[in-house]
Amino acid sequence: MKTYLVKQKFRLGGEKFDIKDDRGNVEYQVEGSFFKIPKTFTIYDANGEQVSQITKTFLTFMPQFKIKLSDGASFYIRQKFTIFRDKYEFDNLGLRIEGNFWDWNFKLLDDRDQLVAEIKEEIFHLTSTYAVTVLEDSYADLVISLCVAIDYVKMLESSS
Repeated sequence: MKTYLVKQKFRLGGEKFDIKDDRGNVEYQVEGSFFKIPKTFTIYDANGEQVSQITKTFLTFMPQFKIKLSDGASFYIRQKFTIFRDKYEFDNLGLRIEGNFWDWNFKLLDDRDQLVAEIKEEIFHLTSTYAVTVLEDSYADLVISLCVAIDYVKMLESSS
């Protein structure tokens, strides 16, 4: 089990920020495209190796992202239209995210409803800050990629 801190540093231009573990060590670095259509994010691990690439799908009603992991696996995550809570779904992954609109907390569950990771927004920060707890290290790259995509959706919603 490992915990990461993801701090929102998105701007409408290019983005570049670090994701640290609970000890303050840089574990991931995120680089966002600048004035590129479609919007992309590339995530690197602490050794500078590419972990994933996230691409926002252009011209969709609800936000949708293609996430391609370094092992070649790729899938889509899209926000579903709901009234009282944010809900996201994946294509052919066997995992789902459930969240509560009012308290901004998310859980990543597998197809047997077992908890894989928990993403909780910490309050008392100037920017959106998430504590991301991953229960199995094999899911860390996936969970960090999902968190970056969801946080970008939230930034778009708050700016519109």
